[in-house]
Amino acid sequence: MKVRRTIDIEIPGLGKRIRQAREADKRSLAEICRQIPMTTMNWYKIESEETKALPIETLQRIEEVLKVDFGINFYE
Repeated sequence: MKVRRTIDIEIPGLGKRIRQAREADKRSLAEICRQIPMTTMNWYKIESEETKALPIETLQRIEEVLKVDFGINFYE
């Protein structure tokens, strides 16, 4: 049997931090998106914070591909 727990936390400015990390990377957005994988349109929605909720798995993949740690911790 599974027990599921869903936690949402607000991270002000996360989209901006993701954009800054992307801009510091020498690869094109298309190349970064291929490695995640996701569309460039979805990426821009994340950066502009139009995405209502970003799955932790997607955030972890972004961190992995960009080689950054945004320090998001659900267990503080």
